[in-house]
Amino acid sequence: MSQLNDHQPQAKPREPRKPRRRGRLAAAAGLVAVMAATGLGQAGPASAGAADPYLPAPTGSRPVGTTSLYLKDTSRPDPWVPSVKARELMVSLWYPAKAPGRHRARYMTPKESELLIKDGGITNIPADTLSKVRTNAFTDARPAGGAHSLPLIVLSPGHSKPRAELTALGEELASRGYVVAAIDHTYENVAQTFPDGRVTTCVTCEMKKDPTVWEKLEKGRAADVSFVLDELTGAHPKWKNARLIDTSRIAMSGQSVGGASTLAAMAADSRLRAGIDVDGIVEAALPEAGLSRPFLLLGKPATYTPGRLGGVNWEGVWAGLHGWKRWLLVTGAAHTSFTDLGVLMDQLGIEDGATISGARAMAITRRYITAFFDQHLRKKPQPLLDKPSASHPEVKFCAPETKTCS
Repeated sequence: MSQLNDHQPQAKPREPRKPRRRGRLAAAAGLVAVMAATGLGQAGPASAGAADPYLPAPTGSRPVGTTSLYLKDTSRPDPWVPSVKARELMVSLWYPAKAPGRHRARYMTPKESELLIKDGGITNIPADTLSKVRTNAFTDARPAGGAHSLPLIVLSPGHSKPRAELTALGEELASRGYVVAAIDHTYENVAQTFPDGRVTTCVTCEMKKDPTVWEKLEKGRAADVSFVLDELTGAHPKWKNARLIDTSRIAMSGQSVGGASTLAAMAADSRLRAGIDVDGIVEAALPEAGLSRPFLLLGKPATYTPGRLGGVNWEGVWAGLHGWKRWLLVTGAAHTSFTDLGVLMDQLGIEDGATISGARAMAITRRYITAFFDQHLRKKPQPLLDKPSASHPEVKFCAPETKTCS
């Protein structure tokens, strides 16, 4: 198992938590290791039975289509394997569709499932278990929307995690009229499959924890994001439906190091009009002038309460944000709660340390992220972002200046 997992300080909650889930704890440690270190996988058709894990249905009005892109940046070698002379990336796209398609998208391949389960040392579950997660998007369904009508959101997953850990969020945004591009950052996740059948593994997982490594990850991901934007919005876009994208309305969100990388990407690329860091500690410094575009910090209280370990990091970020900004914490959340993993762990009876259900955490995550993008890309005011909500009492608004959250 990799030595370098999601960038999280070793902070402890103020009070010990009681387990909220029941399950086979003998298997839990290994399966949590697989799921936390990998985030699960990719896309393709899947059959799902009654007992198969599933993602919550999106709440928007549109069916969701999905496709994947293979992109190759010949202008730079791979930052982690210099002998590879071009940076290769896989990207999942989700978008609003005119109608559901025939083939529901696969979450990951059986081979990826086999490798990830083996990596975690699991011997008492079928090798293809993680390939059976039921999604809500349909492969290559016909897109809906007029030319240049759909905002674009880029998603970046946590370290060691494939892009599919953000599938439920991608499906939600697509059902509400966004094009979503989730990037697999090659050699930074446990298993990634290319169209020719190659499967790359996690080179960075074997590296020793070091702030300079995290900074390199963030800046490298920023370069990946800019390249993907070039490939989607340039003169010769790699997606045949790229004309749907409104290039004046592009934003980004990421989880863990993917969230931290959002700041680096925005600092490097002015096409990103707004951004969200979901539970990610930041190593790369902001420009001296700071950042004036809208930004949301969304995390868990155990790490990001102002004045505590991790909060110090966010407080430094906060001081450099000069535009619209919010610092929101979700009571009871664990690091996995903001991704598909919280939902899937619940269904598999596995403890992840959260005291909020995976389904509830996902609903909150999707609601606030969608509200943020609706407000800043579509200019639709969202009162939900102005103050605490009775319908979302778990979400606390923090004021770092006074080190309070309410």
